Amino acid sequence: MRAHPDVIKTDMANVLLVVTLGKSSLDLYSKMLSASLHVLPVMPSNIYLVSAGLFGVFALSIGSLKALISDYRFVKALNSGMAKIVHLPNQHLGRYINFLKKKCVVTVHDIIRFFDMRGRHPPLIHKPNLRDRIGLELDYRGVKGADKIIAMSKHTKNDLVKHLKVPEEKIVVVYQGIDHKLFKPTHTPTPIKEPYILYVGSEQPRKNLTTLLKAFYKLKQGDRRFSDMKLVKVGNPGKMPSFRENTLETIDALNLRKDVVFTGFVPREELPNYYSNAECLVLPSLYEGFGRPIVEAMACGCPVITSNTSSLPEVVGDAGLMVDPRDASALENDMEEVLINEELRKSMVRKGLKRASNFSWQKTAKETSEIYKEIAL
Repeated sequence: MRAHPDVIKTDMANVLLVVTLGKSSLDLYSKMLSASLHVLPVMPSNIYLVSAGLFGVFALSIGSLKALISDYRFVKALNSGMAKIVHLPNQHLGRYINFLKKKCVVTVHDIIRFFDMRGRHPPLIHKPNLRDRIGLELDYRGVKGADKIIAMSKHTKNDLVKHLKVPEEKIVVVYQGIDHKLFKPTHTPTPIKEPYILYVGSEQPRKNLTTLLKAFYKLKQGDRRFSDMKLVKVGNPGKMPSFRENTLETIDALNLRKDVVFTGFVPREELPNYYSNAECLVLPSLYEGFGRPIVEAMACGCPVITSNTSSLPEVVGDAGLMVDPRDASALENDMEEVLINEELRKSMVRKGLKRASNFSWQKTAKETSEIYKEIAL
């Protein structure tokens, strides 16, 4: 893996950093951290890709049994070699900490599945089956047993202390960064010919896309100036077929088929074009451990409207508008204000660019390196 030009060099060659393969935000974190932090050795692994693909799968399926073999081999590989410290880059690898013979750092992005496992209704993602619950119990037991926990936000840290009863002194908040050489205002042709409001993310229930669709409908119905406005949805729906089914059901009920554009997966290199040409980004999530699209959008000069819940206020700061994510009328009002108030837009763009500059992979790598050094003492 090519090193990032702003690598943080450290002599912590006794740290084994697991880099997970895949296209999710959790995978991106491990890849960018590896590229920005000179840590040897690095272990690329598809173990999370396999594990994530098995959510909802029956415990005695062939896939589940094969996964146990992969788990055994993964733990064996972690315990071998000269490295004295293992860094697991997301909480869903926490189950392996229970079987490690070395010191361990684990990054916790959120504890969303903990709430679903405890019976939250409606679920933030989906209700876990027996196999899922066993794996998740092992994950959170392992997280509690780690020598140090990197929390993606203060909100995630508070969740770990409150719900998992993790000692506060064991947790360090390290925000993830973005690549500022990639995410910056662009002047390339717009990917959508009509003016558009942008949403980036999956269609999991926690993403609250239904409320955004209702607010978008109200916006178009309430003012003829927005008759050409589109809602562009970037990203795959998620693993569960019901996610897209629920989205389409809402779209059909609101008669928005011609006004919502699904792009599917968009390569990171193309995302700045979508951000830079959007009227605004709207992320009305009920729960986020960090909310990376907010920072990417701000770095590209795109005004941001987001929720006043979970980690989102601490990420957006005073640079964006925040709203009750369950209030479609309030969300509509904020979107309309951003669309018609040029002075507000300019202020949001200016504040957003400044706010986004606080999040860099170099800073993330430096703070992570300090944690390695502390554990090694």
